[in-house]
Amino acid sequence: MRALLQRVSYARVVVDGSTVAEIGKGLLVFAAFEQKDSEETAKRMFDRILAYRIFSDENGKMNLNVRQAGGRVLAVSQFTLAADTSRGNRPSFDPAMNPADAKKLYDLFIDYGRSVHPELQTGVFAADMKVSLENDGPVTFMLEV
Repeated sequence: MRALLQRVSYARVVVDGSTVAEIGKGLLVFAAFEQKDSEETAKRMFDRILAYRIFSDENGKMNLNVRQAGGRVLAVSQFTLAADTSRGNRPSFDPAMNPADAKKLYDLFIDYGRSVHPELQTGVFAADMKVSLENDGPVTFMLEV
């Protein structure tokens, strides 16, 4: 599983002209599921996202996680992160989990996420989403488990 974390001042997801999710300060998480992923992988990734220390403490050091910083989380499914881009001029999506299984794992990822971080906001799986954000820093990290 891969997750692209962006520390944001705000983020919003729009589907069919309507805002479906919006946060202020926090993390925008783009999540991709690969064929090898499992329920354990999804839970471990969400725990890692919550624990990842990318917010500044009183000394300006990245020492705080999203909870400690009082931030929120917005999770968006993005299968393109699972692409193999190691060769050629066109991505291969062979590593990506098939859509039906990815939807089940995404739902588990979100359900688990809400059980440990109730303020979780989400995009809409497989929808044509318009995502707007203000990256704070900019600070962006790719996590893999």
